[in-house]
Amino acid sequence: MERYIGTVSRGVRAPIIRQGDDLVQIVADSVLRAAESEGFELRDRDVVAVTEAVVARAQGNYATTDQIAADIRNKFGDDTVGVIFPILSRNRFAICLKGIAKGCRRMILMLSYPADEVGNHLISEEALDESGVNPWSDVLTEPEYRRLFGYEKHPFTGVDYVEYYKKLIEDCGTEVEILFANNPRAILSYTKSVLNCDIHTRARTKKHLLKAGAKKVYSLDEILTESVDGSGYNDRYGLLGSNKATEESVKLFPIHCAEFVKGVQEKLKEATGRRIEVMVYGDGAFKDPAGKIWELADPVVSPAYTEGLEGTPNEVKLKYLADNDFAHLSGEALQDAISAYIRKKDEKAENLTGNMVSQGTTPRRLTDLIGSLADLTSGSGDKGTPIVLIQGYFDNYTK
Repeated sequence: MERYIGTVSRGVRAPIIRQGDDLVQIVADSVLRAAESEGFELRDRDVVAVTEAVVARAQGNYATTDQIAADIRNKFGDDTVGVIFPILSRNRFAICLKGIAKGCRRMILMLSYPADEVGNHLISEEALDESGVNPWSDVLTEPEYRRLFGYEKHPFTGVDYVEYYKKLIEDCGTEVEILFANNPRAILSYTKSVLNCDIHTRARTKKHLLKAGAKKVYSLDEILTESVDGSGYNDRYGLLGSNKATEESVKLFPIHCAEFVKGVQEKLKEATGRRIEVMVYGDGAFKDPAGKIWELADPVVSPAYTEGLEGTPNEVKLKYLADNDFAHLSGEALQDAISAYIRKKDEKAENLTGNMVSQGTTPRRLTDLIGSLADLTSGSGDKGTPIVLIQGYFDNYTK
């Protein structure tokens, strides 16, 4: 019988996960119960996506602000530390900043403007235009920034992040000076010891700083790459991808997830006989057109996934075929012609890169696309669905 449903994404309820829980078993059981309860069948190439938050929680991958401070002191000693390009987030960065401040005697905090790397705005672009300031070259002190832009609050959180970060640092007993600049080299007029906190541009920023004469540069992915005083750690991403756990601790990005995704895949294979793909996902990679926030505050969308999720889509654009190759057809004849074209493409495993028939399809990695779908499905609030089951993603018009 012909199927009339394409891709389906379902949030799957699970118990509250605690440190030490057997998450492989919990995920497999939750998916199987959901299938039985809702009366659907699991199929080959279904995707089970598990949020990174519960993976890290089960691993117990946490660190306190004091442990962060200890690593900062290990790396910077008594230097004045330039902390540059952090994102504006109470959840993502504020607790990290608290730990960094505890490890410093004096800090120069340099914020990008008008927005941070992921689109959180300190000021509106309109206000910047009216000010006559050139964001590519002008370095502003805090008094200059206040004179020009006043005390704007973030439209979503209601927080003045300049004031919030300054108070947080001073409450740690650390002296702080705040600058606003978009050229990383600007910090070198104040200190040669720098912690660059940008996420996706971190390697380029570090390269520019070292080339310009910085003496000591660490990126946020180089803090807590190994356990400090019994802390959790992430040997690949350090503090990147961390979230606030308590007022004095962060949950780090999960580590060594390859065994986890393989374990879930094997459990589901034993139970169903189906080869189901499994991934761990964090923030999706998409931009809010109204709030201008680019969601991806994690270093990657997916830190681990099974091999069937490697690669990018290889799809044709149906409307292109309908309007060009088969413009002379309609109705059933058009459907048959397009179906035959797709089957031939699949049988030949033809790579459509650069072919006009694929124009307008999404040239992104499968894990970024599916992880974004999972993130949108699970949300970040109280849905209680840290597992997402996606079916039909690899179907096409002929299936």
